[in-house]
Amino acid sequence: MMLIKQYIKELLYVHECVTIPGFGAFLTQSNRAYVDYEVGNFEPPEKIIGFNILLKNNDGVLANHLAKKEKISYEKAIKKIEKEVIIWKQRLNTQNLFFPGIGEMKLNYDKKIEFFPSRQINFDSNSFGLKPFNRSPIKKILPLSDNKKLFHMDNQSKDDLMFTPEEKKSKNPLLKYAAITVLTIVLIGASYYYGDKYMTEQKLEATKIAQKKIKDNVLNATFDLGTVSKIELNFDSESNYIETASEFNFYSIIAGSFRSMSNAEKKLASLIEEGYNAEYSKSSPEGLYRVAYGRFESKKEALKLLNFIKYTLEEEAWYLEE
Repeated sequence: MMLIKQYIKELLYVHECVTIPGFGAFLTQSNRAYVDYEVGNFEPPEKIIGFNILLKNNDGVLANHLAKKEKISYEKAIKKIEKEVIIWKQRLNTQNLFFPGIGEMKLNYDKKIEFFPSRQINFDSNSFGLKPFNRSPIKKILPLSDNKKLFHMDNQSKDDLMFTPEEKKSKNPLLKYAAITVLTIVLIGASYYYGDKYMTEQKLEATKIAQKKIKDNVLNATFDLGTVSKIELNFDSESNYIETASEFNFYSIIAGSFRSMSNAEKKLASLIEEGYNAEYSKSSPEGLYRVAYGRFESKKEALKLLNFIKYTLEEEAWYLEE
């Protein structure tokens, strides 16, 4: 009966051993996935079917399945299996016995059963839908210096022929140029935005550093005086005092000259707020009010402050001897 062979096939999906009482047992053996990297073959995980003639005792698996499928009693199912086994054994004496999707049996010269699995069906349910396939290994192609491939052909005269395939031209070059233009505009805009932001932050940071340096150097008057110029001394024994041979009383670093007193006062207040010892200097011959960053008795101190303002802070200032 073909139905019993179909029931055996169904049971092999869920059982590792299906016994046919009085005949033998079909066994499943699990194999892992296999990959042959040299030829590119891939074999999914599978269950291979084997047959053992020594396992003949009834385990109830096939009989219960048959009784449930055909809605008969367990005893009737056993009798059906026994009748089918008798037919199989008689057939093996004259011809091969086929189990569709499972394999083929035959008797050898020693009258022993030999089983040949068909492997047409993978009984591993976890590999359902997976089939063996072949993919040729990808060969690495080394690029030439001019990024073009050279092909060699042999003609009948054994002369080497070489040709360079033409590169495919873009079907729509306008799209490429438009994309490049848009990308360039975006990059330029981003560079202006972030560049301007960076310069503004750097300028604010430089201003803070400069103001701190002014407070440290100007308010505390900690200037490097360097080598003091030669001073001539006249000693008068009668008056008992020392007089320096200096022509001017003050050396001023001028921040600006103003016609309006109110503007001069604003400038003076601004410099004091920034940390300078600012004060008014001697008015100009034209009557302009001069506001100084500082007034010094030492020329060296005055020039030191002038250099700091002009070359470090990069602000306008000039030197005045009073």
